Amino acid sequence: MARAKYSKGFFDKLGALSLLLLLSPMFLLVCFLLFFYNKGEVFFCQERPGLNSRIFKIIKFKTMSDARGLKGEALPDADRMTPLGKWIRSLSLDELPQLFNVLKGEMSLVGPRPLLKEYLAVYSDVQQRRHEVKPGITGWAQVNGRNGISWEKKFALDVWYVEHQSFSLDVKILLLTLTQVFRREGITQDHHAFMEPFKGTHQD
Repeated sequence: MARAKYSKGFFDKLGALSLLLLLSPMFLLVCFLLFFYNKGEVFFCQERPGLNSRIFKIIKFKTMSDARGLKGEALPDADRMTPLGKWIRSLSLDELPQLFNVLKGEMSLVGPRPLLKEYLAVYSDVQQRRHEVKPGITGWAQVNGRNGISWEKKFALDVWYVEHQSFSLDVKILLLTLTQVFRREGITQDHHAFMEPFKGTHQD
């Protein structure tokens, strides 16, 4: 098991470095556009739980404004999405900076998506198992209908991945992700930002 985990970490870093080099022209272009559009603010960082629920700062391109309502309350995410941010997300480019999280060893290319740390308090014991592996830029839930399934189904898919993780499964998920990105279905985006917040699984 230790060798498998070491190999995954090695391929993660090799893949992240290769992608950064390959996509560096696009990466620099997005940085340039955001620098001027957002008045110098290019990146968005937020604390998320990772492996064993340890908190780290995820890095994303800043695709939303900091606009607030009349009473100072934060506006819904969908209302803060900028036109440039919408274009960046339509091309699934907003997640590119997370390749640096992979290089730092905080994330993997494939794994359960890192969600808000507030959710840690409302996960069931089974749902907590999604933190037994490093979070990923893409994952099993992302290639199995992320937009059309419930939180509970997403978490069930995450736990299934934890229990069946393998090199061949990771390759399959990456290939499915590439296919969906080329179709511009936005598979690697944080679509949970536009869903109702997870408040825990209701049990009868």
